[in-house]
Amino acid sequence: MLEEDIFDITIIGGGPAGMFTAFYAGLRQAKVKIIEALPQLGGQPGMLYAEKVIYDVAGLPAVTGEELVHNLFEQLNRFDTTICCNEEAFDLTKREDGIFEIQTAKQKHFSKAVIISAGNGAFRPRKLKIDHAELYENSNLHYFVNNIESFRDKTIAICGGGDSAVDWALTLEPIAKKVLLVHRRPQFRAQEHSIHLLSRSSVEVLTPYVPTSINGDGDRLSSVTLQEVRKDNYIDIDVDDFLVNYGFSSSIGGMKKWGFDVEGNAITANSKMETTIPGVYAVGDVSTYEGKVKLIATGFGEAPTAVNNAMVYINPDTRVQPMHSTSLF
Repeated sequence: MLEEDIFDITIIGGGPAGMFTAFYAGLRQAKVKIIEALPQLGGQPGMLYAEKVIYDVAGLPAVTGEELVHNLFEQLNRFDTTICCNEEAFDLTKREDGIFEIQTAKQKHFSKAVIISAGNGAFRPRKLKIDHAELYENSNLHYFVNNIESFRDKTIAICGGGDSAVDWALTLEPIAKKVLLVHRRPQFRAQEHSIHLLSRSSVEVLTPYVPTSINGDGDRLSSVTLQEVRKDNYIDIDVDDFLVNYGFSSSIGGMKKWGFDVEGNAITANSKMETTIPGVYAVGDVSTYEGKVKLIATGFGEAPTAVNNAMVYINPDTRVQPMHSTSLF
């Protein structure tokens, strides 16, 4: 192994928090690598919510997932960051000389410090448990939105009661011919402001109902049968597209065996964002500590803390608090 193969900081996970962590590590003149399991950087906002508007990123009044990822790319391109996509890290070991080895299916990576920014881990949609639903997954039964324009002037039914379902109903309302929102409870779990906007919108709310069957020719579904909860009342709704927002299941999987403390599906971190393995840090949704609030903005704030403390771990003579960025460019 050559010295040039050893990176200062390797970031596992290339979502928004991981991308900003890499940029900030570049500010600190670190040699940086990102390892990402998906085919591209951007995480869930880039892959699943590209056209959904995000409102709680500081300094950006409204930004889509795609725009946010594009801006993060532009920011990151100031530096020569090594990016390895389509590589899932499945093992992490620390050698006697203190260098970390990260094993993927393709190769070994070597690093002086590691920052884990894996979000919620590998994610997959919670699917509709109705007979023959899988027949329509490649046509007009959707679990996420890739192209918002494909819904223009169509009748869309959305099933779910959380933020994602309500947000998509509001996003599609001005584009679609008609939007119906189906939920098994009278109350929604979305943010109060979104529920307020929903009450003033033209979205038709159907509660408390659950889908019991989907009807079509095997290629495209044409209607959905709904049952009123705890009653024998059934209604059929004609739709062009059916969007199911039951959320996503995710797991950090093999990372739980890497040796650090884990709570549920997250890695515990201290005020330095350091895990219980010295030299390994965790930021974004994958990290947890008392009082943690899981927002993109939170991950952005955790990134400089992790990077600055990682730099001190690598070189104890380094300052934890560097110059402000306005002094660097």
